[in-house]
Amino acid sequence: MGDQQTGNSGAIQPHTNGIPNHKVLSRVRDASFIFLILIFIVAVILFWRLKSAWANQENTAPAQTASLSTAPERTSAPAPDPEIEEIRNLAPQQQAERLLERASIRPQECLDLIRQSVDSWRGRLQDKGRLFALVATALNSDDLRVRAAAVEIDLAANNLSKTPQTVAQLLHRIQADPASRPWALWRLGALGNRGVEPAAVLHHLILYSRERNERTRYWAVEGLAMLGGNAALNPLLEILRSDPSPQIRQRAAFCLSQAGMLTKDERLAAVPDLLNDLDDDSLNNATRSLVFQALRDISGVALPNDTAAWRGWWANHDRVPKPARSRAGTLRASAAQLAGALPA
Repeated sequence: MGDQQTGNSGAIQPHTNGIPNHKVLSRVRDASFIFLILIFIVAVILFWRLKSAWANQENTAPAQTASLSTAPERTSAPAPDPEIEEIRNLAPQQQAERLLERASIRPQECLDLIRQSVDSWRGRLQDKGRLFALVATALNSDDLRVRAAAVEIDLAANNLSKTPQTVAQLLHRIQADPASRPWALWRLGALGNRGVEPAAVLHHLILYSRERNERTRYWAVEGLAMLGGNAALNPLLEILRSDPSPQIRQRAAFCLSQAGMLTKDERLAAVPDLLNDLDDDSLNNATRSLVFQALRDISGVALPNDTAAWRGWWANHDRVPKPARSRAGTLRASAAQLAGALPA
């Protein structure tokens, strides 16, 4: 019996001295569950953090792409042009000559350098010899930019600053010294073309275009052509119609169609008036021929001296609007108003 009791006593010892088995298992299960919950919570937190980071990356990516796309490309500076660099190292007279000579061949580079340098040339150029000839040639260029460069160089070579004071000096010279009128009237128009007192320049050129002296009227026509702009059209048209000198009427026609600083559109704007002149029975045959020639030069069309043919051409041409102006009022009213101010 002792052996059986001892065996029984050993079998029930865990129940009496330790924790019951079902409670141990329960605690293990609880700890495992808590651990799994913690892992789940950590996983959820990591998931949301990753999701937020991915969303931020998607939002900033287009901005970064746009920033890159709009960033200026890094390009190396263009190599210096050997010819332009050579010209830069010349004396002002030679610079002006070379640039004006090459302007029709390399307009962009040469005209840019003329624009940059012309103010520093003022008073340092001599308006004679080769430079004078090159200016005269450039004034007949088909490129109006080259003509403008020639005007700038002529003003610099004659030490004429582009200021109202220079306009006043030229007007004084024209009045005080009739012998100086030809180039003074021409350069007066050139200054107006470069934006110096254009209204005052126009006003005085109109007055001198009605002067009794034929030579003065001729150079006033040249000045009007150099002034350019729509405002110069009506005075030139009026001179073509009514000046008593055939030479001056011829020059007015040439200035309307080719010479000076009128643009292509401005010349085309004169076409309706020229066509109306052809309907004027008082227009003599010589002047009528000048009008037909002016139409050919302006249009580049070789039509005969036939009014109907020219009206047909104009009807099918893209018309350029011209500001409304009195056909004779500008010249006659201004001349009558200030006739007493003109030199004899």
